[in-house]
Amino acid sequence: MSDDVPEPDRVEGAPHPRHTLNLIGQAQAEDTFLHAFTGTRLHHGWLITGPRGVGKATLAWKVARFLLATPDDDGGMFAAPPPTSLDIPESHPVAHRIAALSESRLFLLRRPYDEKAARLKQDITVDEVRKMKSFFALSAADGGRRVAIIDSIDEMNPSAANALLKLLEEPPARVTLLMISHQPARLLPTIRSRVRELRVAPLPPDALSDALTQAGGAVDPEDRTALAELAGGSVGEAFRMTNLNGLKLYQSLIRLMETLPNLDRPRALALAEAGAGRGAEAQFELIVTLIDLFLARLARAGTLGHLPPAAAKGESELIARL
Repeated sequence: MSDDVPEPDRVEGAPHPRHTLNLIGQAQAEDTFLHAFTGTRLHHGWLITGPRGVGKATLAWKVARFLLATPDDDGGMFAAPPPTSLDIPESHPVAHRIAALSESRLFLLRRPYDEKAARLKQDITVDEVRKMKSFFALSAADGGRRVAIIDSIDEMNPSAANALLKLLEEPPARVTLLMISHQPARLLPTIRSRVRELRVAPLPPDALSDALTQAGGAVDPEDRTALAELAGGSVGEAFRMTNLNGLKLYQSLIRLMETLPNLDRPRALALAEAGAGRGAEAQFELIVTLIDLFLARLARAGTLGHLPPAAAKGESELIARL
């Protein structure tokens, strides 16, 4: 793929999930898949669910490397012992080919790039699903497994979803579909009934900090708890927070809310100015997200009767007062 073409399944400024071999904080999800693999029969369709940015795509690519690099157990006396991990060495040929998107037994289904409009299409179309079905119709060069990663199934239009359903109803032999979903409740019930769900959980503060550092972000140890609270355990959201000075913006929001009930107008204008003007769209969107997040944290504290870990100086006192 040309470097000029954007990848819809990549967070801006972070490495693509296929380049991240070490998945942090998701040992339970890894063990669940490994247990299924070493069992009697591996399900052909896996729906990898969880909030955005918690490692779903990284897990899918890790599983794909594992499946394509692990030889079949023929049951003979000289067969290799069952694998105890999904880890594949970075030097493995399959790892190299997958990183370069040149693995012939792997199909990646995602929103395509529209050459005429010079932008990514809004959704995954039925034509893309047909390409995947044609890929499966071909015999694997070595007769082994084949894998498809769909990132994300939420972005399929109705025609594409129906075409995928037919494929799930009559799955090709020795094929594993890894489908990433941020909002599984919105999928067709018939699709959900034909797959096995693999839940990926939000990351705790230490794991989130480590994962963010691995992705190229920098975290002050004193900010770990605050970042985990505001990012909801999502590495992708934490990356956005750090890139856009989210912790500083949230602190400004708390300072503004501390002036309630007589809201400080100059402070309100200063916060608004941070997201105003051409080129500040990302900051504006983040400010709106932080306001919504503060109100949610306030409502949750009032409902549950206890305060969340503070995400900014003075937040706990402010929430208790309000």
